[in-house]
Amino acid sequence: MESDAGDRFSNANAYEAYVGRWSRLVAQPFIAWLEMAADRAWLDVGAGTGILSQVILEEASPAKLVGFDLSPDYIEFARRQIQDDRVAFIVGDAATIAFEAPSFDVVVAGLFLNFVPAPQRAVTSMVEAVRGGGMVAGYVWDYGGQMEMMRHFWDAAMQVDPAAHEMDAGQRFTICHPDNLRALFQSVGLEAVDVIAIDVQTRFRDFEDYWQPFLGAQGSVSKYLRGLNDERRTALRDQLHRQLPTTDDGGIPLMARAWAVKGIKADSV
Repeated sequence: MESDAGDRFSNANAYEAYVGRWSRLVAQPFIAWLEMAADRAWLDVGAGTGILSQVILEEASPAKLVGFDLSPDYIEFARRQIQDDRVAFIVGDAATIAFEAPSFDVVVAGLFLNFVPAPQRAVTSMVEAVRGGGMVAGYVWDYGGQMEMMRHFWDAAMQVDPAAHEMDAGQRFTICHPDNLRALFQSVGLEAVDVIAIDVQTRFRDFEDYWQPFLGAQGSVSKYLRGLNDERRTALRDQLHRQLPTTDDGGIPLMARAWAVKGIKADSV
């Protein structure tokens, strides 16, 4: 996982508690949707803590897998979690991938494309890394719609602090929309581009299970919370307590939607 300088991702354990557990649920139907044959060479761009890489190893039977990420902390976490001779995790700028020749049958990016300053350049690098006839694919959260844990957070934040609108991921990450994803992949020459919604259930045990991970969260949420004084942070907490749906046992049933996109690189002439 990578980000711009203001939203830097670096704490692997905090990421896992915050959103990693839900990313794992999305990765499984995403890999199934790609329908890749076994024994293929995979590249995982913005591999983060290795969530998508682990699912690829479990579900897609790759011949080899390379994971790139800018964060040494995330890569070290992935190396500790995944012990498999088929995989290599590398610290590097995944938005400027460089290989002597196209080396992969499929290149994927999970929850990555909205965090790079130039998504088209990142996808172009992904296309350059894949062989002719190979697949490029990715998924992003639906920040402006049905990624409900974050949508509730930013809606509550704007109730108590109108300035939060400027930090709202739904406003900032315009790439996280099906039409924009499709246009992005088509703009770099990919063919047979398809986009689907992947919905997963994100049930929190209680309010603290929902709230505490935000306090150590990564990205724009962490940056925003660090800038609040105690009074406004308490007001945000109280607003969330009021607006979140709660079952009789105290659980909080929410949904998380991701938009997934894939396309095929034209065969070399």
